Amino acid sequence: QVQLAESGGGLVQPGESLRLSCAAAGTGIIFTSMGWYRQVPGKERELVADITMGMMTNYADSLKGRFTSSRDNAKNTVYLQMNSLKPEDTVVYYCWVQYRRTLELRSTNCWGQGNQVTVSS
Repeated sequence: QVQLAESGGGLVQPGESLRLSCAAAGTGIIFTSMGWYRQVPGKERELVADITMGMMTNYADSLKGRFTSSRDNAKNTVYLQMNSLKPEDTVVYYCWVQYRRTLELRSTNCWGQGNQVTVSS
């Protein structure tokens, strides 16, 4: 069973920075990809960034340059550094991991509980 522990959300002022963390845990698990999505109420969840075990990253075009995702494979932890935050970044951010069990090929997705980020003066 995979467990995700998110942290780092909160209230910041426009222009400030925030870092989200998500630590994944599971026995006999390989976390092939990790990343972040966000969701505005009433809309579909959208990709923020994802990162593979080989550190290849993929970002939403609208967030490139302000958001950076990184990963510590030894800790199975993914980070999202958010800079120059804007009021429109006020949403719930969800950690996402794709994993497979050792010696298996089938991948499974898992979601964190979500972290509210509020950008307001």
